[in-house]
Amino acid sequence: MSDLHARMAARVGDLTAVVVARCAAEAPFYGALPRATLQGEVARSIAAVHALLLRALRDGGGEPLGPGDLTRLIEWSARRAEERVPLEAVIAAYLIGAEVWWQTLTEVAEPGELAGAGGKLLACLHAALPAVVLAHQNAQEDLHSENKRVRRALLGALLEGRPYEELAGVARVAVVGEHEVVAFAFESDPPSRLVQSSLDAFTGIPVLMDHVARIALLPGRSDVPGLVARLEKDVGQPVRAAAARSSVPAAIPSAAQEAGRVLDLVRRLGRPPGCYRLDDVLLEHQLARPGDGLVRLAAKLDPLEEHPYLLETLRVFVERGLNRRQTALELCVHRNTLDYRLQRVSALTGLDLAVPAQARLIQAALVARVLAGPADHRGVTGWQGSAGAAESG
Repeated sequence: MSDLHARMAARVGDLTAVVVARCAAEAPFYGALPRATLQGEVARSIAAVHALLLRALRDGGGEPLGPGDLTRLIEWSARRAEERVPLEAVIAAYLIGAEVWWQTLTEVAEPGELAGAGGKLLACLHAALPAVVLAHQNAQEDLHSENKRVRRALLGALLEGRPYEELAGVARVAVVGEHEVVAFAFESDPPSRLVQSSLDAFTGIPVLMDHVARIALLPGRSDVPGLVARLEKDVGQPVRAAAARSSVPAAIPSAAQEAGRVLDLVRRLGRPPGCYRLDDVLLEHQLARPGDGLVRLAAKLDPLEEHPYLLETLRVFVERGLNRRQTALELCVHRNTLDYRLQRVSALTGLDLAVPAQARLIQAALVARVLAGPADHRGVTGWQGSAGAAESG
């Protein structure tokens, strides 16, 4: 095919220009590139592939692409991946180039030459595309792994208050202004990739998240409750989250500590799934401070220790905002039975629920019993006996 090789070689310059123009017109990635890049680096890459196709025409039989040719293709593909060229753009360029090459073959080849030249083109594509795809994917995986490592290091630096600017530059992340630090708790461990995908999709950006510590950093004033609701749907389970805002990057460590404390408190208190901030558990946060005051407050309800049905009644009564009707309905008891139990609570503790100040003290004492922990007092975990046995206590 030496004559056909010479005829195609004479057209290579024009072919390269046509392929470059079509790539810019048909592939969005190339269309967004500067003209100088298209006419320079992109054109050189296309011309190099044309040189491989020309050599396949010239050499006739045998493998269309030798080991050295595949090595060069793999090197080019890895370089394109490192330059963040999408794989779909690379494949589009190869297919456009093949189409333009075939059209030119039909113009310059003799009838007896066309079948052989077409076979060479298909053989080259058959050898090249799998190698190109594999090289590109391998390079992307390496980049992704490195990018994940850098982003983890960046988040760690921000959470610990260490210098982060160099890492932010490598990760291509702008760390400025306000941030929301969000700590998460799941009922069971969902796949990290699913959690990350959900956060990225909701925010529209790659979110910095430590999937071991379950803490994420969101730039600006993000809709954290909306994010938690979306995450619950995506992972298919309830989610508790605590958020704290930092006004500047230097405040991220303190915000992370606050979010962690709030989440721990929410979990210890058995609060329902949802998003919480410090203001949502401000009283409980103060009560959670260890010391004699917490223990003495919890001890206010010690007289009820042997009467678990009274503790359960009191817990429900407080959770229902001291509403007797709702409490009786939830406990499935008559209003008179409820009144009797509440009177027993007052008689045993010396605290009158009808007196606002004492009612607030009882509410705080219930929280203190949970926060004091099993070493000092049992938490109120629910009904601990049958109704008949309870009423006889």
